[in-house]
Amino acid sequence: MSFASETKNELARMLPEKKCCMLADIAGFMRLAGSIRLVGGGRFEIVMMTSNLAVVRHYKTLIRNYFSVDIGIGVEQGNTLEKSSNYILSIGPEDRSEQILREAGILMVKEGMNFISDGIYDGIIKTKCCRKSYLRGAFLASGTVSNPEKGYHFELHTSTETQARDLRKVLNSFTDISPRIVARKKGFGVYLKAREQIRDVLAIMGASSQFFEFDNVLMMKDLMSKTHRENNLDNANIDKALRAAERRSDPSRGSSGRKGLAFFIALSCRKRHRLVSIIPELGIEELGKLMNPPLSKSGVNNRLRKIEEIAKKLPGASVK
Repeated sequence: MSFASETKNELARMLPEKKCCMLADIAGFMRLAGSIRLVGGGRFEIVMMTSNLAVVRHYKTLIRNYFSVDIGIGVEQGNTLEKSSNYILSIGPEDRSEQILREAGILMVKEGMNFISDGIYDGIIKTKCCRKSYLRGAFLASGTVSNPEKGYHFELHTSTETQARDLRKVLNSFTDISPRIVARKKGFGVYLKAREQIRDVLAIMGASSQFFEFDNVLMMKDLMSKTHRENNLDNANIDKALRAAERRSDPSRGSSGRKGLAFFIALSCRKRHRLVSIIPELGIEELGKLMNPPLSKSGVNNRLRKIEEIAKKLPGASVK
């Protein structure tokens, strides 16, 4: 199961407790997953479509709890090119479809005439909890989010640019969330690419388990990246220390075995568990300060004499 499907399954298990949030959830889903059919006599039928069975159960329960209506459920079998079938949720005029459309802010009246609103009705999302519920419904209708192990992409698909702009405003109402809009072949996408913003939106919608899974992946990636950078830095510092040690005018200079000698000098100059580059111009006193623990001049000289003795025993060494 994809990360997006798991996210929808988790969100579908959530049922808002407040009436206003119930309506916002229904309106968000109905706006992006629904369509309106005229069935004669100026009456309407609401048709909503989804491929996720958990989403079907969610809205059957939610609509019954809020509107006291049992929605019809049908199945549209997928063809050979489709991975799954689609479930069709319908509400006919006998089930007060017109009233439901009005309360959801979709069917409006202007100058005594009915019209279908293209945007989000402000009365539906006037509180923060309702905006969260509306986003949850929108995601269950047309949202997708990529697996963080493979990439970072969150998107809500809309059929019109007005809907996309309104959704962007809803997302922008939350701190540090900055979505963008892109034109698609069929409609528009409201998307996020910043991984921290995607993680935060999962929390905003209420997908706690998916939020923690997403966050764990980010932490592991950051840890691996940090370890890789530190390893590269340590390797670079070792190389610099070895090159610098070979150029010193102390016992290592002029020795055919000075590579081995330089290695011992480098090992003697650890500071906070990292190798510190040895600058050729440093004197004995400065070199002693780099030691861990720091050494006096006599201590450095004793260390160098020991290193020189070791260097003489190296194959091919000719330390004088």
